[in-house]
Amino acid sequence: MHTLTIIIHVLACFLMIGAILLQSGKGAEIGAAFGGSSQTVFGSRGPANFLSKFTVVVAAVFMITSLSLAILAKNQTFSSTVIDLKKKDAPPASPAPADKPAGDSHSDSSSSSSGH
Repeated sequence: MHTLTIIIHVLACFLMIGAILLQSGKGAEIGAAFGGSSQTVFGSRGPANFLSKFTVVVAAVFMITSLSLAILAKNQTFSSTVIDLKKKDAPPASPAPADKPAGDSHSDSSSSSSGH
């Protein structure tokens, strides 16, 4: 399922890029550069031709596959970094031995501070 969604997503990417590059801009005439463009609300080409409808459909497929890939990635449990992999492989740490008294580790702290 994940691989099929990725294939559809990449195909939609290339189709959308191609459809957008094949379209011409609305202000492509020389008169539009000087403000003399007399276009209607939808432009001189009409409300929508095949390429613009195709672009909308491919963009919708792209958004749906993007959302579904995000949901599929959230549901998968895998280690994505080296740190996560090392945490899985490391044995659990054993607790420190309890027969050592707590006062032995700081016995020289008073003599070292008086030397300054």
